[in-house]
Amino acid sequence: MKLVIAIIQSSKLDMVMKALDEKEIYLKTVSTVLGCGRQKGVSEVYRGVREAGNLLKKVRLEIGVNDEYLEKTIEAIIKAAQTGKIGDGKIFVVDLAECIRIRTGERGHSAIG
Repeated sequence: MKLVIAIIQSSKLDMVMKALDEKEIYLKTVSTVLGCGRQKGVSEVYRGVREAGNLLKKVRLEIGVNDEYLEKTIEAIIKAAQTGKIGDGKIFVVDLAECIRIRTGERGHSAIG
């Protein structure tokens, strides 16, 4: 089991969600976050508003997947979020020690879905 954490541009969220749904990856958690990367002090214009480069609005996706879904998940995120410009984001993959479905008490691979 793996936990895939993707930090992407807010404007790409709908495309990424659709790409994940097409790969039958339905269980996702989405948060709005602030962060900075290689932009450092460079400001950018986003939807007509100039934002300081040190903290830009991003979206954080967290997706728990069984090992056989890992590559499909990564491919879907990259395909939908990539623009080829600085600020496209990052994907982190972390080993997931345990998953427990609260409703049934199931554990492990079956609890993820």
